[in-house]
Amino acid sequence: MRSGLTIHQSRSEGVKVVATPERLSADGSLQNSSQDKVAVLLMGYGEVESYEDFANYNEQALNLLTAKFAPVPTWVYPPLAKLLAVFDLHEWGHQHGQFISPHNAIFEQQRAGIEQNLQAQWGDRVRVFKAFNFCAPFLPEQVLRQIKAEGFDKLLIYPLLVVDSIFTSGIAVEQVNQALVNLADGAEHWVKGQRYIPSFYNEPDYIDLLARLVEARIASDLAVAHLPSQTGIVLMNHGCPHQAKGFTSGITESQVLYDLVRERLIHRYPLVSVGWLNHQTPLIDWTQPNAELAARNLIELGATAIVFMPIGFATENHETLLDVDHIIGDLRRRRPDVTYVRMACVNDHPEFLRMAAAWAHPQIEALLAEQALGVNSSLAIEQAKAHSHAHSHSHGHDHGHGHGHHHH
Repeated sequence: MRSGLTIHQSRSEGVKVVATPERLSADGSLQNSSQDKVAVLLMGYGEVESYEDFANYNEQALNLLTAKFAPVPTWVYPPLAKLLAVFDLHEWGHQHGQFISPHNAIFEQQRAGIEQNLQAQWGDRVRVFKAFNFCAPFLPEQVLRQIKAEGFDKLLIYPLLVVDSIFTSGIAVEQVNQALVNLADGAEHWVKGQRYIPSFYNEPDYIDLLARLVEARIASDLAVAHLPSQTGIVLMNHGCPHQAKGFTSGITESQVLYDLVRERLIHRYPLVSVGWLNHQTPLIDWTQPNAELAARNLIELGATAIVFMPIGFATENHETLLDVDHIIGDLRRRRPDVTYVRMACVNDHPEFLRMAAAWAHPQIEALLAEQALGVNSSLAIEQAKAHSHAHSHSHGHDHGHGHGHHHH
């Protein structure tokens, strides 16, 4: 293998000279290796679009999520999932005329928009694939099988969920790892490079966009009838359990996100509160105040209008739609004199898609520049054995294991 300079002709920027690793193929001609291709794996929950799939979806969600924080034995999941689905059917059927979640369609627009922004800089060396934690045919293993088949060997894992926690990005990584074990073959792993984008809870561009969206909505809908001090703002985060078996559950990041957005609004609009969208599971101590309580508190302080803005979700889903609609319905019955506004997530807002792509640029650049990893997964077991053996004898010497595995 030798490195050569390849001239890449690029429409927008004329001629660009890039160093790329090249291989001599069998007949002696130079070829680009697949190392200048990066697959971006954009990960979301995904939502079932028919009620029939819902019990199954619930069971998978319970397995991945609840197992992390609830003292529940696994045999409980299938019956519990069906029970939850019964409640959901009541909610879906009678209140929402067989609600179909727009989540998957919006997520596809996000994928396409981020890919378009990335390809403007990288061309077809970078592609964006979507994976859903709970929805076939886009389960991580199905998508990674396709990525492997298409010859990508560098992977950027990108959970498009705002709050980095074991419930969101954590399960994304868990599923990717499981899939990579199942898709391994031969001595050397096909993945030659990996990077990860944890979350954008503290990205100034995102915070700025959220604050501007809220201000614009107040100006267009509410300012004519409500004083700034009477305009309550509930900034909604993904609810988190306080105890999660030692996993970090995202409370810290969510809190930082809320504080940063609040800081941008509070001087103009004094009535701002966090509102956690909790899954009200029994036995679990959830973050407070929940979104409904937050709104009631602001009304008590004299708010005559309440704006509900999701900041902890980038993509619309049944929590930001159904749950918030329920909350507003309950509040209306109690206080019909107050005006309620439900705002959308950032979704496929062009500015959001631009910034989401921008956050990926440095990681893609790093992947393209990095020396390829040569990882032999079967050595992991030997290494663990060797280390425990070494440790019991000589504390700290590893007898040369773990060195010399680099392929250049």
